[in-house]
Amino acid sequence: MFKEEWKQPPYTGALNDENRRATQDAVANPKLELKLYGPMSRDVGVYNHEGRFDLWNGVVKSPMAIMLRDRTSYADVTGLARLRAIVRTMGLHVIYPVVRLADGSYIAGSRAQNTEGEFLEVEVAFGGMRWHKFDPATATTSAEVKNPDLTKVDEIGFVDLAPGGGHGVSGAFNLSTIELFAKAVPR
Repeated sequence: MFKEEWKQPPYTGALNDENRRATQDAVANPKLELKLYGPMSRDVGVYNHEGRFDLWNGVVKSPMAIMLRDRTSYADVTGLARLRAIVRTMGLHVIYPVVRLADGSYIAGSRAQNTEGEFLEVEVAFGGMRWHKFDPATATTSAEVKNPDLTKVDEIGFVDLAPGGGHGVSGAFNLSTIELFAKAVPR
């Protein structure tokens, strides 16, 4: 349904943490919108590792989520749908899939991804996953949600439920190329 590979947003001056901030200008695919959630999510940065751009949350001092929204379609993530991405998790950080449903509710899935500091391609299948309420303001989870309707997903991405550990080899995650394989449902 879509693929995003990110780009460095325009900036002036030194390429510091502030100039690296991920904004809509970091999105290479014009049909997608970037959505960041969590109290300090504005500090997500754009970096280049292994010849690819990625979004990095190391200096984000709160839990946070990175999500994408297709401007023209919902995604039906039932059946054989998959979310594939190149990610790196470090310092005991794990990420979980998170979606916003057509009714406006947010839920996070139970399938954790942990790459132990390596950039790896991961794939999330949605069938049989347990889901929990997700609060986009705090980027935290709560009660389990039984049988959510995954036929009209408005936004999709990953959540890191731990704050970043700062620069260097610290607690963080990188989200590089991300692809969604799903049936498009017109809005």
